[in-house]
Amino acid sequence: MHDISEIIEGCRERKRASQEALYRQFFGYAMAICLRYVQGKNEATEILNDGFLKIFNHIHSYDPSRPFKSWLSKIMANTAIDYLRSRKKISFAEDITQAYDLGTADDTAMDKLSYDEILQLVQNLPPAYKTVFNLYVMEGFQHQEIAAMLRISEGTSKSNLFKAKRILKEKIEELTSLINKDADRIGATNTK
Repeated sequence: MHDISEIIEGCRERKRASQEALYRQFFGYAMAICLRYVQGKNEATEILNDGFLKIFNHIHSYDPSRPFKSWLSKIMANTAIDYLRSRKKISFAEDITQAYDLGTADDTAMDKLSYDEILQLVQNLPPAYKTVFNLYVMEGFQHQEIAAMLRISEGTSKSNLFKAKRILKEKIEELTSLINKDADRIGATNTK
């Protein structure tokens, strides 16, 4: 039973085997989403399991004409937000009327960092900044949608994204500076 429409239909009928198949098929994808919002695997697993419970309880509201992964990712993101809010791990910076785009650190700097290093930088952002960054950059939501999801103003969403990008840019520049110094040191050692 690998056809997603079959699995979803089985979930609608509350068949345990279908629920297990859905869980197994989307576990990795859902866990990756959850890990973007919290640092620990235990917290991510709690969010993931709560998210799948919501999926199983509300599978009848899924519209098969739309991609299932998009529906699942929205539920996981909302579940992560609920988790952070319930544990008071999220508070938002003040609203600013204008957020300036910092752009990103130069491409060569980004190329020198591994995916895991970049993910770790995002993980170390303050929770509010990390949440808005993930929703905007990783999940593709617009500021209006983020504002509604988080019960904040659009300006606050933009402000938090701006500050997250600024912190990430600074950290990327610090890391690439260290990488360049190590490369220069190694190069100097090899030419002796």
